[in-house]
Amino acid sequence: MRTLVDLNADAGESFGRWRLGDDERLIPLVTSVNVACGWHAGDAATMRRSVRIARESGVAVGAHPGFPDLTGFGRRALAMSPQEAADACLYQFGALRAIADHLHTPVTHVKPHGALYGLTLRDEAVAEAITEAVLSAAPDVRVVLLAGPTAERLAERGFPVVREAFADLDYDDAGHIIIEPDPQAKDPQRCADQAVAVLEGEVTSVNGKPIEVDADTICLHGDRPNAVEVATAVRERFASEGVQVAPMADVVRKHRG
Repeated sequence: MRTLVDLNADAGESFGRWRLGDDERLIPLVTSVNVACGWHAGDAATMRRSVRIARESGVAVGAHPGFPDLTGFGRRALAMSPQEAADACLYQFGALRAIADHLHTPVTHVKPHGALYGLTLRDEAVAEAITEAVLSAAPDVRVVLLAGPTAERLAERGFPVVREAFADLDYDDAGHIIIEPDPQAKDPQRCADQAVAVLEGEVTSVNGKPIEVDADTICLHGDRPNAVEVATAVRERFASEGVQVAPMADVVRKHRG
């Protein structure tokens, strides 16, 4: 079983006067945070607030670019070519990096959101275009992709990929995550169980099929109503199992070189 892993959360997803998630309580419980960049959620003030909380909590900051779909929260599929997807990620990464630079905080990673993340699973050319674009703009920034064949192939070719698994999402028999349009509360202990299963190298699909997984980071969703309780349960389980948490760059350096 792995004894060192990054725990990341999708956050910064409020918009104007509309509040979603509890960044103040959630971000300090993780080691990396993926901040929405304004297309699926978030705005400049929310981005600044989330980066500030992360900086004060010693949490690594990453960009969480999504489809231009505020109404659907970026979880509805849109058609994008590899170049369009790369441009979308660069645009949003640049916006967050400007705010983070103002706060003297580095942006360490980029993780596509929702249906854009799903597109990287279905179309390897999209995953490659996004990774190449981010690398050309910021050679020290890593791209987070679902642990599996696409991430492995890109990593074998030398791309700076971080392999991700999920504590609070189900998997289908193909090893893909099942994205929830409107996440509901989940049993924190069940999520903790799945996080430990990831560390042991195997999760179970909704149909009972064992899915091999080799992940550097485990994700929790900040828009889940009980996200703080889920994160707390996962951290407590890690502590009881002797598992340490660290930002994804540190985990990758130790395990992947």
